Amino acid sequence: MPVCLALLITGAALRQIDRAHFAPRRPYAAEAARLIALQRTRANDLTPVLLLSGQWIQITGWWMLADHGTLPATVAAAAVAVHFRHLQEISHAAVHGVLARTARTNQLLAEIGAHHPLGLGPLPARRLRHVRDHHPNATLDRDPNLAELRRAGLRPGTTRAAYALALVHPLTPRGILATVAGLATHLRGTGAWHRAAALAAVAAAAYTAGGWPALIYGLFIPRLLLYPQLAWMSLLVEHTWFDPEHRTGTPAHIEAGRCLRLYPRNRALAAVAAATWLPYGDLHHYAHSAHPGLRWNYLPAVERHLAPPHYTPDGLLLGTDTVARRHHQALAATTAAPHPEMV
Repeated sequence: MPVCLALLITGAALRQIDRAHFAPRRPYAAEAARLIALQRTRANDLTPVLLLSGQWIQITGWWMLADHGTLPATVAAAAVAVHFRHLQEISHAAVHGVLARTARTNQLLAEIGAHHPLGLGPLPARRLRHVRDHHPNATLDRDPNLAELRRAGLRPGTTRAAYALALVHPLTPRGILATVAGLATHLRGTGAWHRAAALAAVAAAAYTAGGWPALIYGLFIPRLLLYPQLAWMSLLVEHTWFDPEHRTGTPAHIEAGRCLRLYPRNRALAAVAAATWLPYGDLHHYAHSAHPGLRWNYLPAVERHLAPPHYTPDGLLLGTDTVARRHHQALAATTAAPHPEMV
């Protein structure tokens, strides 16, 4: 147990070095140009390495904890899923070229620190899908993310029961099969041998750290069930997928019409989300959509400088003003009067 705690504390401390490095002279609110200039002065290749290392050191600590009984193993499963979600968002910064100082280091760190050990696809393919296909087309028929939501059952005419299942799609048999199929596809594609070796190494490390409990609770359950659900929840709250306000004008004005900002008035829930399932700036997806060249450290400042987005819900599922309720109402309305972009 002391070694577990030491690893958890050490990993958390290493992660804070990156945060501290980008903190100096950061304003409370500012325009994007000023923040990008500041970001360039702080760009480096060392603190991202420490950030990724800290994540994996903490994961190792949770693997060790999983071998101490059912309750610790359950806690470890949830914690590792959160770390996997964090790794996904760190690599998202690399997709936009803002994790490290150079393009080569961005790709290398994302592949070694996240994509290979999690069995994700090649970073260049993700960059094309996300930067080229998603960002300019968010909420439009050309957006691959919208197509993914529809395949999961979020489409006009969906029954209440089917809609409820779609909200937890990765936890359903169909969703689990999709996750496994995605892993299999990535293991057959470019660099398959390296990805298979990385996955095997992660499994061996988990087993060495905590035996079968670590392998099951610390790797299989987080990777196949919990982490995909966290990523799915993130996708649901990025945009007003089914009733965007289509606009023309500046990028910020356009994104304000098709983005949302979760928990704008609840600092406690916002802090929990930012620490768990909406990390590294994903809580500020509106600001990211308007200025994708900004690192996550500066998104809160630019968000305070922008006009509020189209929709600012108080919750994902619980409450009267929630993302889930909004999406369901939008789909029901679309059934009655289809929007040109939804047919």
